[in-house]
Amino acid sequence: MPGLKDRLIDAGYGLGWSVVCRAPESWARWAFMSAAGIAWRRQGPRVQVLEANLRRVLGEAADGGELRALSRESMRSYARYWLEVFRLPVIPTSRLVDGMLAEGDVQIAFDYTAAGRGVVFALPHMGNWDQAAAWIIASGAGSFTTVAERLKPESVYERFVAFRENLGMEVLPASGGSRPFGVLAQRLRAGKIVCLPCDRDVTGTGIEVEFFGEKARMMAGPAALAVQTGAALIPATLWFTSGGWGVRFHDEVPVPADGDRKQQTAAMTQQIARAFEDGISAHPADWHMLQKVFVGDLDADRLAASEAAAAAAESAAAESAAAESAAAAESAAAS
Repeated sequence: MPGLKDRLIDAGYGLGWSVVCRAPESWARWAFMSAAGIAWRRQGPRVQVLEANLRRVLGEAADGGELRALSRESMRSYARYWLEVFRLPVIPTSRLVDGMLAEGDVQIAFDYTAAGRGVVFALPHMGNWDQAAAWIIASGAGSFTTVAERLKPESVYERFVAFRENLGMEVLPASGGSRPFGVLAQRLRAGKIVCLPCDRDVTGTGIEVEFFGEKARMMAGPAALAVQTGAALIPATLWFTSGGWGVRFHDEVPVPADGDRKQQTAAMTQQIARAFEDGISAHPADWHMLQKVFVGDLDADRLAASEAAAAAAESAAAESAAAESAAAAESAAAS
């Protein structure tokens, strides 16, 4: 049986989807912005982590006042994300589509899928990616597949899965079930779209990249999928505008000609990090990173556990690739 805390958390999310979407938008916005202001003034642990991350974006020359002003703006942006999540079911599709400012070549992704080539969109935790998902689906891409972090309590995770499935996504669990990599690879080989947030090491199996001049740990899944399946890897960054949303589709990240799969994956993940740097630098307040991503912020035990998990994942991936190659060879021989 879930404990009292878990039941209260679940009830809170339930009220969000049942009450916030029915309240006048101006009232709901006032409530969420007020909550953001209170959290920012209290400067709890998560706000402190946010400011530590934003300090890297601003650089050493930024003073404390500039950092605090940016963190306040970022908390308001984060509150807007949650407000829109709860109100998204009642926002007209026309507003989701017409309110999006798109930069870069999004048509190339649709051209790839029309020709049968899969596309991996690599995303940071910026803006409102649920809105971007609804926009992509409404723009003619159809359903796509993503992976969701398994939240606690389980009932909250199930609510988010149901919410995103109602938007048109296929949602796979990041943990607690079969490994999602194989399913994602199947979707990409079928010419489908996969969207994966990857600027934070969720599973402990991420790899190190240079990010704003320091070492950080990011998920290598988007790059590994592109290497294994031949799908196009396209980083995308998101932000809020005064009355809508923005998305930038960065240049496709090609598979390097040299190196083995591990080296190719690492090089491509570093390119993703560079694209994220550009997008976050342009819209730093809309990077909602309230968790630790920089190696310098991780405690020794957690860092050691992450390195061990990454090594185990690498070994499992190598075994999976070998089995897949053997199966392909056996199939070819049989034909």
